[in-house]
Amino acid sequence: MRLPIEVVEHQLNAYNLKNIETFMESWHSEAEYYSHPNTLLARGLKEIRERHVERFREPDLFGKLVSRIQIDALVIDHEIVTRNFPEGKGKVEVVCIYEVQKEKITKAWFILGNREME
Repeated sequence: MRLPIEVVEHQLNAYNLKNIETFMESWHSEAEYYSHPNTLLARGLKEIRERHVERFREPDLFGKLVSRIQIDALVIDHEIVTRNFPEGKGKVEVVCIYEVQKEKITKAWFILGNREME
């Protein structure tokens, strides 16, 4: 049985490889994906997949893990994410909070910092 921290590590590795099938393995069929604190961005595998298929087309996409902690079913990542924004390549600081139940991410909240363009 995988620990919550291992589930989140698996999905970040798949994110960085831009492997949508492996990435989706970590998500519960009814998972909810939020902009913190409560703006729902996607619900369920179909909507989460659609968000990421588009994102994975970005040539420079990469989430660099700065730190990770686990408290019970919650895993909290601090990342620096490189993106290809409409205005060009840049980075954004992100805090990701994942709730993991039965080896699947059931809820996730994301707090984004300001974009820094290269």
